[in-house]
Amino acid sequence: MRRKIITIESMVKESVEFIRAESPLRPKIALILGSGLGDFAELLTDKIVIPTNAIPHYPQSTVEGHKGNLVFGKLQHITLLAFQGRVHFYETGNTETILYPIRIAHGLHIKKMIITNAAGGVNTSFRPGDLMLIEDQINLTFENSVDKKSFILKHDLYDPEIRRIIEQAAQEKNIPIKKGVYCGIKGPSYETAAEIAMLRNFGVDAIGMSTVNEVSLASALGLKIGGISCITNLSTGILDQKLSHEEVTEIANKVKRPFSSLLQEIIHMLSKII
Repeated sequence: MRRKIITIESMVKESVEFIRAESPLRPKIALILGSGLGDFAELLTDKIVIPTNAIPHYPQSTVEGHKGNLVFGKLQHITLLAFQGRVHFYETGNTETILYPIRIAHGLHIKKMIITNAAGGVNTSFRPGDLMLIEDQINLTFENSVDKKSFILKHDLYDPEIRRIIEQAAQEKNIPIKKGVYCGIKGPSYETAAEIAMLRNFGVDAIGMSTVNEVSLASALGLKIGGISCITNLSTGILDQKLSHEEVTEIANKVKRPFSSLLQEIIHMLSKII
């Protein structure tokens, strides 16, 4: 008897079929909501919440502040999909688990995506609670999410039009927003003061444990991506204090209101160019 070969493609297909059966909504815009930022999904109306532990093959988050839901719903008249939480590399040691939501989004025919994260400030002008528009990234996870034979970088990873929309939305809502380069590492440990000094010399403005591999794959698959970091702490060596995940979630909770207001305006603008 021939054994059935299970591939990533077949797993994604099964997951997408399950999700399609659970939700009739067909959004073109999706959000990935990072540490402590998942409450934005509660603003959606006509919600259909699919726990990720019910979806075949879907990886499970073990980190506080990551609820683990796919939330379909509407923001006014705009249909959205919100990924409430994410899995990090340090939880599984498997790159494919962090890329699975991107493959799902692609399978669901998402066209535009806003990826958010909680990040440590490397730029000394940043303060906890700042929001940063991600202009570019440095991948120090040393993982490659894209087959180099099939992907040649011909455009910005972070779509210029979406970056312009994020800036315009911040201006419309009178929300200060920084701009900078995000660096992704594997974690889960925080960086030393010497590592932060090195990264600052590399041109890094914020650092975290997600996003870079997700964005690389999403861009390769043809999704248009915008990125926003919530600066939840200043990195080691900038202030004389301990860093903790509790601090990350506490600051993320405090910035909920401006973050939510900014996202709503961004989505409103994005819906006009779908």
